[in-house]
Parts: sequence; C-alpha cells; structure tokens
Amino acid sequence: MIKHIVMWKFKDEVAEADKQEAKRRLEALKGVTPTLIDIEVGLDVLGSVQSKDMVLYSEFASMADLKAYAEHPEHVKVGGFIKPLVCERHAVDYEC
Repeated sequence: MIKHIVMWKFKDEVAEADKQEAKRRLEALKGVTPTLIDIEVGLDVLGSVQSKDMVLYSEFASMADLKAYAEHPEHVKVGGFIKPLVCERHAVDYEC
C-alpha cells in the first residue's frame, strides 16, 4: 500500500470560504478517481508557526495507482483550483 501525504500553506489573502472549498473538492475525489482507496483532508486548527494550513492523507494500492490518480482529469481540475491559493506545498509518499 502507498500512503500519500500532502501539506499546503495558503497565501495570506485567501478567504476562509476558498479554504473550505479546496477541502471539499479534494474530498469529492473519493469515488470519482477509481484508484483512490481512501482520502482524508483537514484544515489546521492550531495556527502555529510550524503549522501548514491544510493536509491530505490518501491511500493507494500501488505507485501506478497513485500516478493514475495524479493524472486523472478530476484531480488535475482540483489542483488547478488549489495551486493559485497556496504559497507552499510539501508531499511525502511511502510504502507500508
């Protein structure tokens, strides 16, 4: 199994409604992108200097399935919505 973790930092001027919409759109990928086994998206509640603003946790059966998810048109659309809102993106993919 492959676990895919992504963390984003939103630009200062991004509205709370846009943050919520980013979360909603990511969560809506479950059942739409067939290789996605599970997904969880959270918005930070701590707000510390070390915090990122949003995190995604997702699971895939293989690296090929993760690649298919990354290239899926619906995932690409969500990325197009999120990219202009963020100033940082960090990711880790690992096998377990």
